[in-house]
Amino acid sequence: MIRILLATCLLVLLSGCSGNQSALNTHGYAAETLKGLIVLIVAVCTVVWLMVVGFLCWSLAPRREAPRRDEDSERRMTIAVRRSVAATALTVAGLTVASFYTTRHLSSGDNAAFVVRAKAQQWWWQFIYQGQDQEPAFQSANELHIPVGQDVRLELESIDVIHSLWIPSLAGKLDMIPGRKNILTLRADRPGIYRGQCAEFCGLQHSHMAFVVVAEEEVAYRQWRKAQAAPAQEPAMSDAAAGKAVFMAKPCAACHTIRGTSAAGTSGPDLTHVASRQTIAAGLLETTRGSLAAWIADPQTLKPGNNMPLVPLTSEQLRQVSAYMEELR
Repeated sequence: MIRILLATCLLVLLSGCSGNQSALNTHGYAAETLKGLIVLIVAVCTVVWLMVVGFLCWSLAPRREAPRRDEDSERRMTIAVRRSVAATALTVAGLTVASFYTTRHLSSGDNAAFVVRAKAQQWWWQFIYQGQDQEPAFQSANELHIPVGQDVRLELESIDVIHSLWIPSLAGKLDMIPGRKNILTLRADRPGIYRGQCAEFCGLQHSHMAFVVVAEEEVAYRQWRKAQAAPAQEPAMSDAAAGKAVFMAKPCAACHTIRGTSAAGTSGPDLTHVASRQTIAAGLLETTRGSLAAWIADPQTLKPGNNMPLVPLTSEQLRQVSAYMEELR
């Protein structure tokens, strides 16, 4: 029975070593470097723990020895304490130096070919891409696209409280502090979708402040950039066209931007291509017409405390607006 319990506990622990949010399932230079540091620290701590436990067992083992004088016992104890303190100081100093040299080059991004401003706010992520090759700058929400095999410089900012950006498979976490810009360099070694998360408690919906990083080959990345930099297309369906009119007449246009229209709000996410994103509400829901309609109808029930107010819409208006959102690809 004990063996079964131990095996079960071990399997549960090992399950955390893989997946899209595991610091040990690395797919980038920064994450791989940090993984090496983690393994080093764990190995050193394991050796220290084994030595301490071994010494404790040795000291508690019964044995016969000739009686010693108090002076000898005191001298031996003093030598043991001094050696232990020296060994502790050397171990801590060594790990500190290793940590410093491991992390000092992970956040420069000086030679990065791509620069993205990442802004965190309660409780979503804003990613602003600089214009390149005569393309205008544009922004997205809760979804970061990067090219495989190239450094991307993330300029981290916070709008309200302290947040922390963490993409375990690609890089270590870095705090985002209001009034201060921090730099994080990302590089994905292979295509894939990686999960990111706010790693600093920032309020009621902290656990629902996630995003995805989509790493793709440069050709696909360039195509995505071109599509995202373009303004929103005019609605093709009559329901969507009616939904656009409702959107512009309601307070929605005062909070959100849809490039190519009169909507130019800045307090909410840019919705120009919202239907092309994998999720909405910072990873809370998959992007479908149903989830878009549910979010528009009652955002406070789905994510209490968020900054989107309840906009009064009739059932017909809700159907039309969700149809318009579904066409924004």
